[in-house]
Amino acid sequence: MTTDSTQQTALGGTFELAPGRTVHRMGYGAMQLAGPGVLGPPADPDAALAVLREARALGIDHVDTSDFYGPHVTNRLIREALHPYAEDLVVVTKVGGRRDDTGAWLPAQSPEELRRGVLDNLENLGLEAIDVVNLRVMDEPDASIGERVEAMAELQREGLVGHLGLSTVSAAQVAEAQRIAPVVCVQNHYNLAHREDDELLDALAEQGVAYVPYFPLGGFSPLQSAELDTVAARVGASPMAVALAWLLQRSPNVLLIPGTSSVAHLRQNVAAADLVLSADDVAALDRIGG
Repeated sequence: MTTDSTQQTALGGTFELAPGRTVHRMGYGAMQLAGPGVLGPPADPDAALAVLREARALGIDHVDTSDFYGPHVTNRLIREALHPYAEDLVVVTKVGGRRDDTGAWLPAQSPEELRRGVLDNLENLGLEAIDVVNLRVMDEPDASIGERVEAMAELQREGLVGHLGLSTVSAAQVAEAQRIAPVVCVQNHYNLAHREDDELLDALAEQGVAYVPYFPLGGFSPLQSAELDTVAARVGASPMAVALAWLLQRSPNVLLIPGTSSVAHLRQNVAAADLVLSADDVAALDRIGG
């Protein structure tokens, strides 16, 4: 755990997400721009576009998305709001899943489905190649992912994918993938209260590989903890801001992608990057996941 109370730089500082692609550590996740249940269009498309444009105005240069959000909805919003894309903007997407008519999340893990997923992302984002594509794994932690990583590596060799990442994977699956191709980031469920990935996060930090926690604020049910509320009151910030600040201080390879459909909430998330927690605050927060 990092407990250094040195003042954060803008947007939490920077980290090299992929070779030649350095981003601010506070990014933006687009999932919540879709309709309820991440299905269908937003109730207010103009508000969704405003969030994306404000993210860029605030300096965010790392946007996380997927074509199965909606499906197709968030990627088309990103294209409408931000295309043509600035050179400094890194778009990260994921493949490996699909939605049915009821909104269920289903695996799409065959080589053919992974290729289709990449092509759909390219079409709806308006890109010829995607900076980083995460393979979203939907198996047990001990399942082999070698064939799927090989399929992604082939898409990389074709120039459709710039760099490869992984999502919802175990340490063993990360190691298996790294024997096939370089992995630039891992996107797993991790936050103050959900810390099963502590060892993996630290191992990736030693390798210089980015760790991108999804549901950094607890997901659809926000984090709730007496310790979190106490620290928030002491530092004069919201509990959610403290939870984000804790993640930024957890390790320098942590990149955040909190999502929101509100400009006001987006600004609050970005402001959390300026919050520095003392060693005592961090120790108190560590007990939540202990």
